[in-house]
Order: sequence, then structure tokens, then C-alpha cells
Amino acid sequence: MLTSRTGVLRFLPAVWLAVPVSVFAQATAQPLTLDEAIQAALKNYPALQEQRARARAADEGIAVARTAYLPRVDGLWQENRATHNNVFGLLFPQAVIPPVSGPVLPRTSERVWGSAAGVLLSWDAIDFGLRKANVEVARAQQTAAAAGVAVSDLDVTAAVADGYLTVLAADAGRRAAQANVERLQVFADAVRTLVANQLRPGADQSRAEAELALARNQLIQAEQAADIARVTLAGAIGRPGTAVDVVPGRFADLVTPPPATAAPDTHPAARAASASIAVVQAREKALDRAALPHVALQSAASVRGSGASVPGVEDMNGLWPQVPNWAAGVSISFPFMESLSVQPRRRAEAQNEVAARAAYQQTLLTLTTQQARAAALYKAAVAIAQNMSTVLAAAQETELRARARYNNALAPITDVAEAQRLLAQAEADSSVARLGVWRALLAQAQAAGDLTPFLSLVRTP
Repeated sequence: MLTSRTGVLRFLPAVWLAVPVSVFAQATAQPLTLDEAIQAALKNYPALQEQRARARAADEGIAVARTAYLPRVDGLWQENRATHNNVFGLLFPQAVIPPVSGPVLPRTSERVWGSAAGVLLSWDAIDFGLRKANVEVARAQQTAAAAGVAVSDLDVTAAVADGYLTVLAADAGRRAAQANVERLQVFADAVRTLVANQLRPGADQSRAEAELALARNQLIQAEQAADIARVTLAGAIGRPGTAVDVVPGRFADLVTPPPATAAPDTHPAARAASASIAVVQAREKALDRAALPHVALQSAASVRGSGASVPGVEDMNGLWPQVPNWAAGVSISFPFMESLSVQPRRRAEAQNEVAARAAYQQTLLTLTTQQARAAALYKAAVAIAQNMSTVLAAAQETELRARARYNNALAPITDVAEAQRLLAQAEADSSVARLGVWRALLAQAQAAGDLTPFLSLVRTP
């Protein structure tokens, strides 16, 4: 259940790769906070609209099931012109030969008018709980549909938050790449001056220009990653083709709140799996009552007319019904053969219940694994983020010393190139490390089944 819905969201990057980035670059980016992006996704994402429509349909299914408690009232008006030959004898129930009522008459082909009107009221007074069981089936299906909506809301919200963090991470990588290009440009200009003054060999200039060209390619790739991340986010919030931008907000801060914990059975996916079991159990209860007798109260009122003349009946033209009748009674129906079909259906539902319980246990296993994995990610992300200040300071010091040694002809240009690569990587990793903590917190909240603590932390000043 988890992978089926989440897989729909994970394929978005591959789809959006085919969209020309230039289309979005020409539009004005619309800055969005995380809350605004989530609200846009909950409003616009088609998969959520589908889930909600199905949930509303399941809710109406309860009302449909309750209509079985209402009596059935059928009305009839009939006009016909036919012969009135009649034959005494029996006919099996069928829908081919029209019935002719009345005594046997001499054979004749005379055609007469006939008319009839009537109302039949029938109500199942006693059904031994069958209608109630069917209502419970509809209610269980509505609960399962609502649980499915909660799972979809969680998945879409988490996907939007993940896409939001991806955009921020891509921007951090782009800024680090841009800073590296600017440093290498200054360095290449300095080397070019030294070579022109014959203070350094020409090979140093070639190496510096090669490093600068490589850094420019890395910047292009970083810009591409940032553009694709925005395209993906636009699709995740249901606005494909719209240029979007993000607001860093608190994501630039390093936060280390205590990890959130929750029982796996409270997760929306677990509740959805549990609701699936309840649906099967409700169907089983309905099947247990399907072969029981039905007690129906019936009442009918009718009036008929016929142009056929018989002794003791006043002659009529038959166009207008004139002979009234009424009836009231109780009928008990015994579906003797229904049990033959109920038993195999009952066995099938029993196996469906076994499968639903196994799916529920698998969901709990998956959620427990996800929670443990999220805890490990959080622990490592916090440690890395706390260590990045040392890494960045050391990289900056290394680059500074390497350039000083090179300027004093104490080190080759390769030392400077390596130090600058190290600094560029440290700058990118330093920004991404903070986002890594937020991403780990998001993973924990998603594994717990509630993103409210994560979003509250984002909104905190």
C-alpha cells in the first residue's frame, strides 16, 4: 500500500526531465512558503481529487444501503386490445405467454378492450439483520476510503516537502559552484599575469584555465539540477508549467529537536490496512445472513375492466377499469438454494481476510523498518551537520595556505587546484548538511504518519 501510492509520486522527476527548462526560465518565479506549496498540492493534485471523490462516493454508499429499509411501491396502468380466448390449466412461471384471467369461454377470436390499474406495496419487515449487515459493509468501505485519503494526503504532503528541500539543496549546490567559479576566475587571472611576466611556466596557465572551465561545467550542471528540482516541485503541487521559487525560512538553521516516535499502528497506512480487514469481515457477516428467510408485508389495490361479457358481470366497454379489488397479507420466502452459493463465497471471503491480515502485518513491518531507518538517518545527519563547521574552516584554511605557498613558489599549482576543489565541496556540503537534518526530520515525521510536528517546527520563528 505504501509503495503503490508513493511510487506514483517518485516517477515525477523522470517525467519532467523531458520538459524544456527554457520554458520555465522565461517565466517569473513565484516564491512559495512550504505551507503554501502544500496547500496548493492538496488543492490541485489530481490523485488527491480522485481519492476524495471515491471517498465521497463511498460515503453516499451508506445512504444507498439504507434505502433497503424503505418499502417498495409499484404502480401500473395498462390498456390493451386483444382476443379473450381462455384455456383452463396450469402454466409454469414464465414471461412469454400473457396471462388471461376469468373462466373458460367458448372459443372465439373476438377482440375486446381491456384495462387495468393498480398499486402494490411490499416491505421486508424481517430479514434477520441482512440490511443492517449491508449497511455495515458500506460503512466499512467508507472508513477504508477515508483512510486511503489520509494516506494519499500524507504521501503528497511529504513529497512536496521533500521536493521543497531538494530545491533548497540544489540552490545551495549552485551557489557553491558559482563561488568556486568566481574564485577560480580570480586565480586564473592571477596566474595569467604571472605567466605573462615569466614568473610561472605556461603550463600553470593552462592548468588554471582547465580548472576554471571544469568549474563552469559544474556550475551549468548545478543550474540544471536547480531548474529540474523546480520543475519537479511545480508538478508535485499540481502546477506543471509554472515557474516556482522557494523561501528558505528556517531551513537555513541547524535544528536538533528530539526525534518523534509513534506506534506503527497509528500510521494512516496501518489504519487503511486495518480498515480493509473490517471491510472483509463486514462482507462475511452479510453473507451469513444472505440465506435466511425473508418476511414481507404486502398490500395491493387494483381495478380492472374488460370488454368480454360473462354471466353475472355487467357489460363494459373495457376502456376504463371499473372492477376494484384489494388485498393484504404476509409472505415468507425461503431461499433454500442460496446456501449453495453462500458457502463458497464465504470461504473466498475467509481467504480474503487472511490476505488482508497479512497485508496489515506487512504494513506494520514496513512502518517499523521505516521508523528505524529514519532514526538512523537523523542521528547521522545531526553528527555530519555539527562536524561541517570544522570541515569548512579546515577547507578554507587549506585553500588560503595553498594559494599563499603557490604565490611564493613553494607549491605547485596542483595543490591549489586540489584545495579549491576541497573548499567548493565543503561549501556545498555545509549548506546541504543543515538541509540533511531537516530531511531526516521529515522522514521521521512521515514514518510516524503525522507531519504536523515537522511543519510546526518549520513555522517556529
